[in-house]
Amino acid sequence: MALNSVNTNVGAMVALQNLQKTNSQLATTQNRINTGLAIGSAKDNGAIWAIAQTQRAESSSLNAVKSSLQRGQSTIDVALSAGESVSDLLVQMQTLALSASDASLGTTARASLNEDFKNLRDQIKTVVTNAGFDGTNLLGTGTAGYKALANAKGTSTIDVAQQNMALSGSIVTVASAGVINTVTTAKAMITTVETSIKNVSTALSKLGTASKAFENHLTFVGKLQDSLDAGVGNLVDADLAKESARLQSLQTKQQLGVQALSIANSSTSILLGLFR
Repeated sequence: MALNSVNTNVGAMVALQNLQKTNSQLATTQNRINTGLAIGSAKDNGAIWAIAQTQRAESSSLNAVKSSLQRGQSTIDVALSAGESVSDLLVQMQTLALSASDASLGTTARASLNEDFKNLRDQIKTVVTNAGFDGTNLLGTGTAGYKALANAKGTSTIDVAQQNMALSGSIVTVASAGVINTVTTAKAMITTVETSIKNVSTALSKLGTASKAFENHLTFVGKLQDSLDAGVGNLVDADLAKESARLQSLQTKQQLGVQALSIANSSTSILLGLFR
């Protein structure tokens, strides 16, 4: 190759190649600064990007798990509030039954106590019927309980059993038509109501334990999600302090590259001096 040629300028070619390389690196650095990501797409690093996407998907799926757990907590909280009301009503009913068991009580007074008792009894039905949240009633009939998502794959659940507190049931054993209009029925009702109070307390204890389990798992899921997000950040986030320093360096190299190309391009004009 001729050293002095106007057709081929090797110096300009080399300078241009270096300038293009610098411009490419500068574009990459500017993109990292703009997005905050060292790996923003599969073309940056396919393997790392794929791992990060998998972890992002799992973290996003955990939002559904948290939502399911939170709905479960609300459902249990409503059931607990209703169950406590049922327990309070039973305590009042026990007092009325005890009063009605007094053989010296007059007919009018006994009838009044019986009416109060029936009113409280019917309130239990009302409370239990309206103890639902988002279509799930853990105290009523026709509900199998609640199953909350426990992991991002949906392969595990946290289950809460139904605690049926309807009248004439296994927990509230007071009959839906139970009365205390006689000494005999009042005495029998004392035992029935006492048993119901114990059963309701046991049922509420189970619901309370389930609520605590939901709370603990919700805390765990939140921490797991934070760990996954931090892991993704470790994989793909750019070190902006380093990128800032790199930006300054590349901008300087770009300016020098432009000057070097300008010098290389002007070298051919020196050949004109040979023909003067």
